[in-house]
Amino acid sequence: MTAIEYVHGYGPHETRRLGDQADTLSGLLHAVTAYPPGSRVLEVGCGVGAQTVHLVRSSPGAHITSIDVDKESLAKARRKAPTVDFRRANLFDIDEPFDHVFVCFVLEHLADPHRALRHLRGLLPENGTITVIEGDHGSAFFHPDDPAAHRVIDCLVTLQRRAGGDGLIGRRVEPLLTAAGFRDVHTRPCTVYADRTRPELVEGFTRNTFTAMVAGVEHDAIGAGLVTETEWRQGIEALERTTEGTFHYAFFKGTATR
Repeated sequence: MTAIEYVHGYGPHETRRLGDQADTLSGLLHAVTAYPPGSRVLEVGCGVGAQTVHLVRSSPGAHITSIDVDKESLAKARRKAPTVDFRRANLFDIDEPFDHVFVCFVLEHLADPHRALRHLRGLLPENGTITVIEGDHGSAFFHPDDPAAHRVIDCLVTLQRRAGGDGLIGRRVEPLLTAAGFRDVHTRPCTVYADRTRPELVEGFTRNTFTAMVAGVEHDAIGAGLVTETEWRQGIEALERTTEGTFHYAFFKGTATR
């Protein structure tokens, strides 16, 4: 089994964060992602369905199957997208064919993303496609800069690494797809830049997505001795100050063919 503990947890805080993230970034992450009517699409790791609703919106005629390992998350997803075939399953449980595979914010939580991609490749016919989207916490830079903010971001990266995942996996999307045997691999950065002239991104991304994501691991970071309570508070306050300045982050979107 290559799944690891989901470092962000499954509480209401994370459900809201995932929704804010998906809605704020839908234009950026889902641009040109649309599947033909009648095509069979597998969404891996759908969680609460935050990305699923955007897949349905952009590909209303496709037959979408979305899988996740968490029962409660799937229940929430079904309420959001009742036309989708939701299944509780590990990706390695799936052995039926699909025309296209969509993987968003999943590889970072797998101990062996290469094996996962190899398996998914085997589900596709010749010329079938895969889309992979991953973030990279090392791409975050901001003004005003503050070592305290970087310290708490590093806590998240460290916790995820200790759990067997990789919060810096965005930079590996192209090498992973190529190593898994895919061809026609194309990867591009999807850059989020927020400042006071883009209040929707300041609120939706800087505050409600990124800072909320880091803040969500407070208990684990302090409990693991990575920071003190004072250092944690200083770091989150420093991140919150960036809502008055500027914030940059990059996701990486890779597409490839079987």
